Amino acid sequence: MSDLWVKVVVGVLKVFSAIVDVVTFLPYYFAMRPDAKLYLCKRVKAKPFGDEDAPPYRAVDNPFDLTTTLVSDCATLDDLFLRAVRLFGPTKCLGSREMLGEEEEVQPNGRVFKKLLMGDYHWLSFEETFERVSNFASGLLALGQKPRKNILLFAETRAEFMITAQACFKYNFPLVTLYATLGLDAIVHGVNETEVTHVITTADLLPKFKGIVNKMQGLTHLIYMNDGRRTSVDDFPSHVKVMSMSQVEELGSLPENLRTPLTKPVREDTAVIMYTSGSTGVPKGVVITHNNLMSGMSGQCQKIAELGPDDIYVGYLPLAHVLELSAELSCLANGTAVGYSSPLTLTDQSSKIKKGSKGDLSVLKPSLMAAVPVIMDRLYKGVWEKVNNGGMLSRILFQFAYDYKCKHLEKGYDTPLLNKILFQKIRELMGGNIRMMLCGGAPLSEATHRFMNICFCCPVLQGYGLTETCGAGTITEVSDFTTGRVGAPLFCCEVRLRDWPEGNYRNSDKPRPRGEVLVGGGNIAMGYYKNEARTEEDFTHINGIRYFCTGDIGAFDPDGCLRIIDRRKDLVKLQSGEYVALSQLELSLKMCPLVDQICVYADPQHLYTIALIVPNQKSLQQMAKKLGINGMDFPQLCRETAIEKEVLKELTKHAGKCKMNKFEVPQKIRMYSEMWMPDSGLVTDAFKLKRKNIEERYSTDIRRMYMK
Repeated sequence: MSDLWVKVVVGVLKVFSAIVDVVTFLPYYFAMRPDAKLYLCKRVKAKPFGDEDAPPYRAVDNPFDLTTTLVSDCATLDDLFLRAVRLFGPTKCLGSREMLGEEEEVQPNGRVFKKLLMGDYHWLSFEETFERVSNFASGLLALGQKPRKNILLFAETRAEFMITAQACFKYNFPLVTLYATLGLDAIVHGVNETEVTHVITTADLLPKFKGIVNKMQGLTHLIYMNDGRRTSVDDFPSHVKVMSMSQVEELGSLPENLRTPLTKPVREDTAVIMYTSGSTGVPKGVVITHNNLMSGMSGQCQKIAELGPDDIYVGYLPLAHVLELSAELSCLANGTAVGYSSPLTLTDQSSKIKKGSKGDLSVLKPSLMAAVPVIMDRLYKGVWEKVNNGGMLSRILFQFAYDYKCKHLEKGYDTPLLNKILFQKIRELMGGNIRMMLCGGAPLSEATHRFMNICFCCPVLQGYGLTETCGAGTITEVSDFTTGRVGAPLFCCEVRLRDWPEGNYRNSDKPRPRGEVLVGGGNIAMGYYKNEARTEEDFTHINGIRYFCTGDIGAFDPDGCLRIIDRRKDLVKLQSGEYVALSQLELSLKMCPLVDQICVYADPQHLYTIALIVPNQKSLQQMAKKLGINGMDFPQLCRETAIEKEVLKELTKHAGKCKMNKFEVPQKIRMYSEMWMPDSGLVTDAFKLKRKNIEERYSTDIRRMYMK
């Protein structure tokens, strides 16, 4: 299609859309009330409260008493679940998809991948879940587990994880969680530091313990979730008893064990010792009480309108992460069913789903979903790649529809016809019923945020929180259709900005106060397990309220919404004296179609930055074809000098579009064919970079880039 025809088509579309806007103005105006939507979007959502020079920001709708519980008569997590069982007993609670078998699928390059054959979801009701919770907890007691004595859970996200967690909350066993992707040394560290005697894991992860059990002197019981499959329990020393979860439940169901007196938790009791992913070193155990989680959930649920039994939530993020744990606990407390999935089986195109079969989202059709930015970025790039690989006419139509809806959303309008005709097909990627999404765990790019709002036809709430704040801090409102912000403080907490003169960030900055983000409230954890020095460094009390010092740099907009603009540890001063914010550069550069993953590195003794990149395989191969480079596989292309120069050129162009300063743009790059996955030790389970590990792994390449 010639440029002239493109201009003609675009012109016709503009004329047609202008006519539609005129004809539908009045009915759309009264049906959608854009004036009311714009008012809610622009209204002041938080402001400083207090007489201090730099008072904390609180939500204007709840400025005086920070919330501490979801329900007034529930003091602990156990109380919340008991209430849910009473209210929603026979309704769906936890759902797991049946696995029918495995098949081997040969790829065009000759590699063989195992694909899963999946059936329907099978559900436990709240009453059935409660029975399993009670039996498992009683069985643990019968095996010698004591109240207020730590117990460790090392497992992927699944229904049995939640059953175990609820059993621990009910019988007051402090639950220690470790990411299922942690290495052997980290597992040994977590088990020994918390002095657990009982470890609960899965049949798939059980072999990890065979070579390290003798390093865990206090371990007496290994309990595995077995899915009814035959599992080998040989090669374990005699002093460690290995049992299946079903055996423990059977033991707990015996009348004499069910009559064991219950040691009920109180709010101040430890609910979870949650080990972080160790992005800056050895994983730290964050001590979280029932009060902390109850407080955080009270703030989070206030942002999710009409949460209840009519909703279905898809659980697939790591339950060892506070974002997923608090989200699922909040759902269950309100009668919302949780259907379990995994990143490898989530969509029809997921790597473990057989071609032509349905992914979990297509079968479950959830209404609520949480996601980390890396997953949303992949959806963004995947849709645009499909659009750009289509015909010229389809590209023009999609781009026009995208821009048209974007413009109307900013004015407070929706586009129901476009939603039905065009964007519903994209919604079907997520099952077609998503009414709200929550994104957290890492910064979300503005381009991806806008894309999700437009193409998935539902609000995407971006949240800000950390393990130390029980995942609670700020969340954007449904009515706020701006991007690049993380919202106002939740009802459960307040946020301060502390001056950081070294980085030239001050609360007195105009027009936006800036500084290190401090979050305070009942949701702030008690500290780090057996690490008083680090606890004193990162936690503090101000005016009787406990605060966590996040290390992130934030700025408050005039309407009281927070922006995360830097991170102290990611700021590097170049030889020229200019500061570069590595995470912010990565946030912009990873949106380049050629980039799947990127780590920007800056050496204070040099004038420029460099970048380590995992490129997008399909885009790189297309580039090679255009350059006339044939016969090379993906790893060879990543090492090819001509390809490297062309990628750097495209990256520089993209940086220009992002209005990056010249000193911020990477001057040299190296590319790698292997994706950085959590089990590589280079990224966390939320796919945040483990910068130190990456720098150590590629130290030789970094030195060479700076030597040239």
